[in-house]
Amino acid sequence: MTRGAIVASLLGLLSVISGCDTVKTSYNSWFGSPTPAVKPAELTTFRSLVNVRVAWQGVVGPADKTVLFPVVNGNTVWAAAANGQIAGFNAGNGASVARFSATQPISGGVAASANAIAVGTPRGELLAFDRSGKALWKVQVPGELLAPPVIEGDLVITRVGDGAIHAYDLASGKRRWIFQRSAPALSVRSNAGIAVSRGTVYAGFPGGRLVAMTAVGGSVLWDSVVALPKGTTELERVADVTSPPVVDDGRACAAAYQGRTVCFDAARGAAIWARDISSFSGLGADFRSIYVTDDKNAVIALDKSSGGSLWKQDKLAGRALTRPLAFGRYVIVGDYQGFVHLLSRDDGSFVGRIATDGSAIAAAPVALDLASFLVQTRNGGVFAIRTE
Repeated sequence: MTRGAIVASLLGLLSVISGCDTVKTSYNSWFGSPTPAVKPAELTTFRSLVNVRVAWQGVVGPADKTVLFPVVNGNTVWAAAANGQIAGFNAGNGASVARFSATQPISGGVAASANAIAVGTPRGELLAFDRSGKALWKVQVPGELLAPPVIEGDLVITRVGDGAIHAYDLASGKRRWIFQRSAPALSVRSNAGIAVSRGTVYAGFPGGRLVAMTAVGGSVLWDSVVALPKGTTELERVADVTSPPVVDDGRACAAAYQGRTVCFDAARGAAIWARDISSFSGLGADFRSIYVTDDKNAVIALDKSSGGSLWKQDKLAGRALTRPLAFGRYVIVGDYQGFVHLLSRDDGSFVGRIATDGSAIAAAPVALDLASFLVQTRNGGVFAIRTE
């Protein structure tokens, strides 16, 4: 899909939220329709090199037109449905360990700790429950919550639709701090969440910035440029970080839609390398590589140290891929038809594929253990998939 075609498709998908213009990308519209707006690549045949199977399957309820991210906490998988259902499954065998209702719609997904569950709503409410479903507290946040919250120590940290970051006391729901920066006139409506590592919160913002702040008080440690807006029109100048950063091995890496992919020194914010790779879906990482799903749905592997190109798999173009999960010898992505694709970590070739329930996988796969990972589908299927 050319840049001009992307801009043209975005032109008809404008909406106004919280007083500022936002753009729904074709990725978002794919999730709400049976087929992508762009003709997807046909799946090619290959010789499977890994035995991949469904270890267990659960059901929580449809995601409708939102993206719902499951989470693994200890031996429990937590998942949510758009209608407010929250379900806990045993991570080993899929047995139901909890099921209750938030009594209102949920967006973004679930955060979990040993004692609490937190979810957000499209109407800007942050809700906390104990693991049996008893309501602990509810707070009103100024804006819709499109990304899942994160529980860090005694805090629940959440990102509001306009990009502001709020932190609340896990026990009481009292707000502890807020970080907010001015947003550009036009931005992408996305499910960009946050990453927390070693007491630091990393968050990307509209306008192509990546910010690191302390989890305890929200003090800014550094604020660095991922991408600078380019072009003559407001649509062409959109350069937003629309996916969670990846923090690994002393690096904080982020990708901007219509921008760049950059790795920074996680402590200082100095750029280590940058590549002109635009991404809406985001990044994955392992000990040696950064993996990017670019805006044409090619999966690209980059050397973590230098940013040099290692390989590119472009035979899934137009299939609305998730961000990659680096998983042992494999790189894993899901697509709009519910297929899960396993690529070789070494050269990007196809080594395995498995179907789920035929509906879109929009949230990135999540590792369960050394041999199993998890996906949640648009129709509400929760699949634990095992490689052998």
